[in-house]
Amino acid sequence: DAGDPVDIAARYNEQGADELTFLDITATSDGRDLILHIIEAVASKVFIPLTVGGGVRAVADVRRLLNAGADKVSFNSAAVADPELIRAASDKYGAQCIVVAIDAKRRADDDPRGKGWDVYTHGGRKNVGLDAVAWAKQMAEFGAGEILLTSMDKDGTKSGFDLELTRAVSDAVPVPVIASGGVGTLDHLADGVSLGGADAVLAASIFHFGEHTVGEAKALMAARGIAVRQ
Repeated sequence: DAGDPVDIAARYNEQGADELTFLDITATSDGRDLILHIIEAVASKVFIPLTVGGGVRAVADVRRLLNAGADKVSFNSAAVADPELIRAASDKYGAQCIVVAIDAKRRADDDPRGKGWDVYTHGGRKNVGLDAVAWAKQMAEFGAGEILLTSMDKDGTKSGFDLELTRAVSDAVPVPVIASGGVGTLDHLADGVSLGGADAVLAASIFHFGEHTVGEAKALMAARGIAVRQ
């Protein structure tokens, strides 16, 4: 437990984070509703864009989250169950606030489909048999304004992003890709952009537990020639 989400959000706001992402990753599998009360509390204290996901099942949920103070809404399992949901949500609220989160895991070397990554849902526990790169392309075509891409192989390892996955998806879609999963050092963040081709990078534990600040991350990335908001 990294602490109270409202307090942590306020800290990142002060440190100069560009955006905050709240994902209730077991909401779908546990049958929980949206975290509206948390979003309302955070939005009252924080003035940077908030992306919220977890338990988003319908177009009506987008409205509920936007009204609570979210700027973007992230779909994951529900998009796999009904891809047309993304088209409907994007048509109604605009692509700029619709994010599709993709949890991808590298296929086994002996997989008959060859090299690549499969899409997982329900907090990364259920392989739905979709190719991650093809799925990202379809979601962009259906109106997702952004892809939040997490490597399940790398998540929690602190060994860096799956740069091959990040590059494959970034090269395949015309919308911004946010790399997630595996950050253990500040250089890993820069690698996600410079080597992986990501448009933005997300990290949790290196910030949550005080190993680094957002300011330190931006300084390192700027020193490596990456344009960052100061």
